[in-house]
Amino acid sequence: MFEDKKWDNTFKKRLSRHYDELKWLYSELYHNDQQAFDYFCDMMYDYYEQRSPLLKEWDEAREAAPDWYKGNDMLGMLMYTNCFAGNLKGVKSHLDYIQECGVNYLHLMPLLESPKDRSDGGYAVSNFRKVQPELGTMEDLAELADDCHSRGMCVCLDFVMNHTSEDHEWAMRAKAGEKEYQDRYFFYDDWTIPNEFEKTVPQVFPQTAPGNFSWCPEVNKVVMTTFWPYQWDLNYANPVVFNDMTADMLNLCNHGVDIIRLDATPYIWKEIGTPCRNLPQVHTLVRLMHMASEVVCPGTLLLGEVVMEPSKVVPYFGTIEKPECHMLYNVTTMASTWHTVATHDVRLLRHQMESVFALPHQYTFLNYLRCHDDIGWGLDYEYLKQFGMTEVPHKKYLNDYLTGKGYNSDARGELYNDDPRLGDARLCGTTASLCGIEAAEYEGVDWKIDRGISLDIMLHAFLLTQSGIPVLYAGDEIGQLNDYTYHEDPIKADDSRYLHRGDMNWKEAELRKTPGTRQNRIFKALRQLEEIRAEYCVFENDADAWIIEPWNDHILGIGRYFNGEKLLAFFNFSANEQIAWVDEKEDYYDLVTGEPKAAKAIRLPGYSFVWLMTTFNKPFAKKAHPKLDRKA
Repeated sequence: MFEDKKWDNTFKKRLSRHYDELKWLYSELYHNDQQAFDYFCDMMYDYYEQRSPLLKEWDEAREAAPDWYKGNDMLGMLMYTNCFAGNLKGVKSHLDYIQECGVNYLHLMPLLESPKDRSDGGYAVSNFRKVQPELGTMEDLAELADDCHSRGMCVCLDFVMNHTSEDHEWAMRAKAGEKEYQDRYFFYDDWTIPNEFEKTVPQVFPQTAPGNFSWCPEVNKVVMTTFWPYQWDLNYANPVVFNDMTADMLNLCNHGVDIIRLDATPYIWKEIGTPCRNLPQVHTLVRLMHMASEVVCPGTLLLGEVVMEPSKVVPYFGTIEKPECHMLYNVTTMASTWHTVATHDVRLLRHQMESVFALPHQYTFLNYLRCHDDIGWGLDYEYLKQFGMTEVPHKKYLNDYLTGKGYNSDARGELYNDDPRLGDARLCGTTASLCGIEAAEYEGVDWKIDRGISLDIMLHAFLLTQSGIPVLYAGDEIGQLNDYTYHEDPIKADDSRYLHRGDMNWKEAELRKTPGTRQNRIFKALRQLEEIRAEYCVFENDADAWIIEPWNDHILGIGRYFNGEKLLAFFNFSANEQIAWVDEKEDYYDLVTGEPKAAKAIRLPGYSFVWLMTTFNKPFAKKAHPKLDRKA
C-alpha cells in the first residue's frame, strides 16, 4: 500500500478511493507487474505536485459540482488554431469574439508537434510535450487556458493515443534497432503474423492507405500502421507505453487542458484473430485513465471519439459506479441530419433520435452539424430498406444531392475517399455551403439566399434542441462558405476535407454587425437561440425528451419536459410549407417571438422551425429575456 509514502494528504485521499480498483485492473492487464504499477502511482503524484495552485482550485470547485459540464448554458466551438487565428497567441487575442459567440467550451484541434508533410491534420504526433512551433509553445497554451478559465471557459485538446508519428523519439530509436523501443510498437520479422491480423482486421482507408501494416526498411521489419504508413500503432500491452502516454496526457492537463479528447478510442488494444476494435481491454485502459485523472486533476473530462451508432457507443460511458468517458460524440445524428436535408424525409432521423432519447439522462453527448472531418454515410440501411433505399444507390443519391448534382439542389460539397468500385464516398463542405447559401450568393438570387439561411438556422435550432453539448465549427456562426484554395496547395490538394477547413475570414466576421448581411442574419439568430436555450431549464440534459408524431414525414417533432416546463419543437426539412398535424390542449407561446401560439395544425414555412413552450404551476406569460434585452 501507499500509507508509508510521504505524499500530500489530498492526493492520498483521492488515491485511496480508487486504489483497489486501480491495482486490480492494472495487475490483470499487465500480469501483476508490481514495479510498473508502483511507477504508475509515483508518476501520478509527480504530476499532482506539478499542478499549479490555480488549477488545484479549479479541481476543488469541480469536485464540489461534478456535473458542471452538463448545464444548458454549455456551448462549444471547434477550431484549428492556425485557421482561426494563426497561432495560440492569436486565439487568445480573439477570446472576446469567442465569448461574444456565447462559447464557454473551446476545442482546439491537434496542435502538438507533427511533421508538416505527414501530419494527417496533426494526428501524427512526433512530440506530445511540444506545440507545433508555428502555433506557439506549451507556455502559450497554458496562458490561453488561464485566460479562458478567467472567463469561465474550458479548453479541450485532442490526445492522439492510438499511435505516434514515425518521427517520434520512440519510433526513431526503434528504427535505430533498439528493441526496447520496438517493443513499444508492433514489429514483426516477416509478414506471417501481419497476414494473420489482416484476415480479421478491417482497413480504415482501403483506397488511400490499404492494409494495416507497413515495411520499415531501416530495420527490415514490418510495423503495424492501422491508419497511415507514417502513423505507428502503439502497443498498450506494454505497461511502459501506458504509463508514459498517461504521463503525456497529465502533462497537457497541467498546462490547463480541461477536456482530453481520446482520439480513435476503440482501436487502442490489438489482438490477433480479432477486428482490433472495441476489445474489452480498451475499456480497462480508459477506466484506468479516468481514475488517474480523478486522482491527479479531478474535474478533467475524457471525451471519447467513438464513431459508431449510439447503441455501440454507450459502453464507452462505462457504468455509474465505474465511469469511463464523461462524454461521447453523437456521430450518427450528424450523418442522419444531412441525409434528411438531402431526402426531405425525417423517418430515419426520427428513428435515430428515438434511440438517443431512450438512453439514460446521465449520458452526455457532444452534438454538432459539422466537424473538422468528412460526413460518412454510416446509416441504418436495414431500416431504410423498408422504404426502398438500398446502400450503394442511396449513398450515390446523397452525394449527388449534396454536391449539387441532384435535382433542384443548391448544395455545394465535394466527395472524400471516393471509391467507384464499391460505389462509396464520404462528403465534405461547410454548413452554409451545404445549405445552398454559396450557390445562392453566386447566383445573386435573394429568395434562394433567404431559403439557404432559413435552412442553416433551422438546422442549428435542431442542434440546440438536442440533449447534450452543442458544438459549432468555427465560422459556422457567420455562415462561412467553402474554401477552394486548398486545390492550389500540393500538400492539401488530395484531401478534400480542407474544403471546410479554410481560414477564418475576419473581414466577414465584422459583417456580423451589419444588418441584412448573411453574417449578421445567422450570427444574430444563433445568439438569440443560444440565449433562449440557456434561459430555460427544459433544455437541461436531465429533461425528458421524446419524438412527437406530426403525421408529416417532412417534419421532425421533438418534445421536452423538465421542472414544469414543456417544449414542443417542430422542424420542417422541406423547402415548401408543411403542416404539423398535432392537437395539444395546453396554452403555448412561441419562444422566439414571445407570442401566444396554439399547438394545433401548425403551419411551418419551408425550412423553418418553431419552439413552443408551456409552463405548469405558473400563470401563462411571455418569458422575459434580460440577456436579449440588454443586447437590443
